Formats: sequence, C-alpha cells, structure tokens
Amino acid sequence: MSTDPDTGSDVQPGCLPPRERYDLFGHEAAERAFATAWDSGRLHHAWMITGPRGVGKASLAWRAARRVLGARPMPEAGPLGTSAEDPVCKVIEAQATPDLLVLRRPWDDKRKRWRGEITVEEARRAPHFFEMSSGGGGWRVCIVDCADDMNNNAANALLKTLEEPPKQGVLFLVTHTPGRLPATIRSRCRRLALRAPDIDATAEWLEQTGGAADTGAAMAASRLAGGAPGRALALIAGGGVELAADVNLLVDRGAAASDADIRKLAERLSLKGQEEMRDLFYEVLANAIRLQARDRGEAGRDTTAWLDCWRNINTLVRDANGLYLDPKQTILSALGQVRDVARREKAGV
Repeated sequence: MSTDPDTGSDVQPGCLPPRERYDLFGHEAAERAFATAWDSGRLHHAWMITGPRGVGKASLAWRAARRVLGARPMPEAGPLGTSAEDPVCKVIEAQATPDLLVLRRPWDDKRKRWRGEITVEEARRAPHFFEMSSGGGGWRVCIVDCADDMNNNAANALLKTLEEPPKQGVLFLVTHTPGRLPATIRSRCRRLALRAPDIDATAEWLEQTGGAADTGAAMAASRLAGGAPGRALALIAGGGVELAADVNLLVDRGAAASDADIRKLAERLSLKGQEEMRDLFYEVLANAIRLQARDRGEAGRDTTAWLDCWRNINTLVRDANGLYLDPKQTILSALGQVRDVARREKAGV
C-alpha cells in the first residue's frame, strides 16, 4: 500500500495510480457495457465495480470517468480508451478538475499514515459536490475507492446521494467484497463484475508489458495473484514471488528447517509496511501445508497431523488479526508448528 498522500491509499507497489493508467487488460466486456450505456444517453447514476483485488476495478472507474468528463474516445485503446495527451485527461490526471471527486480513506497527517476507514466527514462531501454546478456545465463524477472502507455512518451518508440521483452526475463504487455493503446501497447500483483473466493470459501480458523479467517469474506471479494483473505486478515489485519460494522451501525442509532461517523470515515480515506480504505469507503457508497433506494421502499415509496443523494455523491467524497479536511471534509460532509436525513425523511419533 502507498504511504504517499499524493498517490492514493490503495496504490500497490509496482503499479501506477489508476488516474495515470490508460490501459486495462482483460475487461473489454465490462468496458463495452458502460460505453453502450453512455452512448445510449440513458446512463444509470451509480455503478458498483466488483472483483478481486488487483483485477483493475479502479482503473476501469477512471477510464469511465474520463469518458463522462469529455475525453475524446480512442477506440484502438479499448471501448473506453482515451489518450494521455487529451487535454481533459491531463486535467484529470493533475487532479485539477472541480468536476471529479474521489472519496477514499483520509490521510492522517499527524501519524503519517492512512486512516483505517472512510469517515462520515468524507462521505458527506458527495452531497455537497453534486449540489454544485459543473465547471463546464456538463457532468460530475464521484469515485469511491474503495467502498468497503466506509464505516456505517459513511455508508448512510452516501446512501442519501444514491436515493436522490444527481442530475448529470454518476458515482462509481469500487468494491472487493460487495456483500459487506448495505443492501440499500447495492440495490441502487448497476453492477460491473470483473473477473481475473486466465493465469496463462496474465503471465503473457506481464512478459509483453515488461512487468516480469522472464516467463518463470511471470507465471509464478500470475499464479500467486490468481490471474489478477495488478496484484501480480505488486507481487513482483514487492518481492512476493521470492517470498512464496522461501516459504515453500522452509516447508519442504520440514524437520531440517533451521532456527536462523525461521527467525530471518519472521523478522523480515514483521517490519512496518509488510502487512500485505504477511497476508501472502499465510496464504502460501496454508497452501504448502495442504500440499503436504495431499502428498501423504496419495501415498496412503496418515494426513491427520498435517490437517490439524493447517486448522491450528488458520485459528492462530484469525486470533492474531482479531486480538492484534505481535506479528513476529505469530509467524514464529506458525512456522514452528509446521516444523514440529515434520519432526514428529520423522521420529515416528
């Protein structure tokens, strides 16, 4: 996640801020659906863009916003394609237009970090924004990125805008988990559901765009990201591919995994700013344990210890997140449990 207040709270390492990104991979159908609605002159006032993290939801919202705010179409760049050289796009990218409002988690200047949620004060900017006249007498656009971050009061404040659709105004709600939003908000939005492209296709895209150094890195990142292009780029930039390899190696070593290697990994992941890598660590660790159980099951051996280990670590992670336990100690405990299972198995216990 970005810690620069000028870029945005959800900008991932290795990825351009969505307002600066003019390409979108794998979502022509969703683009075409919005473009058709826009061209028809009967545009719905609120659009919920859903899908997994890193799939391109915010990029789609900004591409649609450029079109609504008057950027000239560039069909060769996709149904909502525009040129970065277009005067409208330049103004939008510079955040210099009064006709675009972005609601996101506010920056806490005292603590030098993003707030944990979109506050009601932020959400109340939307009604005021749509009450104003457009600078050029045209449309106004509000992007909520991401809507999952709204607290209950913020969601209720935004609902008032959704209940009274603004004239020549459109909202884009970016959401990873739409089920968490109130039904009253969901029911007032038209949904654009984005799905991750095929893993092979994303790997090829990574190579073609220079996002990955070689085929192996591209395939590894795409597989870890479930085919989500943005997340794959972030994993490459943030060392996620190497982290996954390190975790798998430690699990494969089993009883032979050293205290030094375990401590080194735990110390690395407990540093400030490594929250997303910790999430990836637990994801990769859980998968590696499942593979250990599967291999033993296919060989006709008892899988109970490995399945118990998998369940215990899931419980540990859930408790750690809920009780704000020390990240380093939680990682040491998780890796220690894996090694203990391997040692007991080797000893025949």
